[in-house]
Amino acid sequence: MVFTTRNIAMTSKSKITDVLAGRFALSCLLSLSVLVLCSAETGAAQGYKAEKINAPPPQELSAAVRETLSGDALRVIGPNGPLCEIWLRKVLPAKTTVTEELGISFGQLAEGTLIAAVRFPSQVRDFRRQRVKPGVYTLRYALVPVDGNHSGVAPQRDFLLATPAAADPSPANITRDEALNLSRKTTGTNHPSVWSIAAGGNAAGAVPTLNHQEDGDLWLLELRVQVRPGGEGAPTPAATVAMRMVVVGFAPEA
Repeated sequence: MVFTTRNIAMTSKSKITDVLAGRFALSCLLSLSVLVLCSAETGAAQGYKAEKINAPPPQELSAAVRETLSGDALRVIGPNGPLCEIWLRKVLPAKTTVTEELGISFGQLAEGTLIAAVRFPSQVRDFRRQRVKPGVYTLRYALVPVDGNHSGVAPQRDFLLATPAAADPSPANITRDEALNLSRKTTGTNHPSVWSIAAGGNAAGAVPTLNHQEDGDLWLLELRVQVRPGGEGAPTPAATVAMRMVVVGFAPEA
């Protein structure tokens, strides 16, 4: 074959075209891979849901605590299975005088009040990213201190403290310091296991529901609790209070 200048030019052009085509195909493949990965991550993020189940409170709790809890649980399910099951207290005892301070959503509750119990089937992390082992825990109400060490943790000061069930056998109110000390048994550190709560939506709305908050990438479980001065058995009528609990997500500085 005689290679003319035209033959060489056409051959070079063909090779360049093949190279560009290969690069374009690789670029498309990479773009498709990124799209698939992003879709998978989005699907996982949307894989959280909540449901109500008929289940008695766990036997790990004392009989006295079980007596105060609902016979139904609220289960949160994630992409890999159940995250937690929560048993709310039937009626929360309210204070006679409501605390009305900026940043407090539940001023009718005393610190140290038993709110609920929770079971974690596998290890989780609390609002401060602290590890919490699988097991059953009580949840008591507390307020974040107003000091420089806790500024910016959450818009509100209301939290729940998780305590191992075996360490918290009485449903009676306890002091703030007692609640903090008990919750430190959960983490094994100087800091208790904290779970952020806030005022919920319409108290008459459907529950349980799970809402995603883009700011902070938080998943909030909508709860409805019954609050009555004097607690269960008191003659006064109970009020339904809407509450939201962060079940997935962390504090900004955690």
